[in-house]
This record gives sequence, structure tokens and C-alpha cells, in this order.
Amino acid sequence: MKEKVEAAIEKIRPMLQADGGDVELVSVENGIVKVRLQGACVGCPMSQMTLKNGIERVLKQQIPEIKSVESA
Repeated sequence: MKEKVEAAIEKIRPMLQADGGDVELVSVENGIVKVRLQGACVGCPMSQMTLKNGIERVLKQQIPEIKSVESA
């Protein structure tokens, strides 16, 4: 499962990097993915929306076993 999540994150990463941010996969346990936002995403008021409406939505579409994405 972790390999699938890493592959999906690689597809999302360019979008985040275009705005000066990035994402790091911390863990995948029981369908819960933990990530750490980096760069410009740290402290950004829109980071929670990026996490849920961006990263979580894409991961759930590509990997149906994912239950949620949380910030580490």
C-alpha cells in the first residue's frame, strides 16, 4: 500500500512545488495516510484545505482503501 501512496503523491507533488511547497509521506497505517507539508505549505492558512480537498481527494480516487489523510 505504501508504494501505491508514494506513486500517487509523486503525481500531486508538482502542483505543490509550483506554489513553493512540497509533501512528505510519513506513514500509512490501517488506511490512514500521514503526511508532512513542507516549504510554503507550512503555516499557510490554506494548508488544511490543500490536505483534505487536494491530497486526500486524489489519494482516495486512486487508492480506494484510503480512509483519510492527516497531517503528521
